[in-house]
Amino acid sequence: MLTLKTWSTKPHFWLPRSDKDLLEMADFEEAKDKVLMGTARRSMVISEEEKRNTAYHEAGHTLVARMIPGTDPIHKVTIIPRGRSLGLTQQLPIDEKHTYPKKYLLNNLAVLMGGRAAEELVLNQTTTGAGNDIERVTETARKMVCEWGMSEKLGPLTFGQREELIFLGRELAQRRDYSEETAVLIDKEVTRLVSEAYERAKKIIQENMDALHALAQALLERETLAESDIDAIIAGDVPAPKL
Repeated sequence: MLTLKTWSTKPHFWLPRSDKDLLEMADFEEAKDKVLMGTARRSMVISEEEKRNTAYHEAGHTLVARMIPGTDPIHKVTIIPRGRSLGLTQQLPIDEKHTYPKKYLLNNLAVLMGGRAAEELVLNQTTTGAGNDIERVTETARKMVCEWGMSEKLGPLTFGQREELIFLGRELAQRRDYSEETAVLIDKEVTRLVSEAYERAKKIIQENMDALHALAQALLERETLAESDIDAIIAGDVPAPKL
């Protein structure tokens, strides 16, 4: 909380935690990060191996997002633990969106799979760090098929009627109103969307492996990268390290 000093002839804001007399842009940036990404847990003990895994995971998200036209710009990527995450890639849209085109959603699926793809290609293993990404990808793909009519095979239809409390507006259950054959098709379409996004992410990373290594090394050295840093690294202004 900000406290106003009254003993000075000119009012100043005092930041108790950082012992500052005046607000700086860095303070606003930290406040924004805290709201959007969670409180930084700098005291958390993380092994070097886990840091490296996280660096490549977040570098994978960042690289795929940066190489696909039309995705939301990367504002910041960090391997400082925040909230329940060991690292975060923050995208901020330029304009407020109210509807989402299919192409935009497909791009986001690939970005979400970028972390898992980087783990497989560089570390030769997969970790539980991609759990939330996979959950979000699966949920988005299923909505594309079942709610938004974005499957060419199934057409512009919705599947699964929701039963809600009229006054409370809370979803109670989803009633299955389709056959077993349709359920199989839905599962196949969801799997196809996720698999194609994963393969797309892997291809992008394979074609830009030097940039991935450079991003991961920069994260290990600096922990946080801003948009300008990311652009410089991918453009090759920062030499790719040998890891």
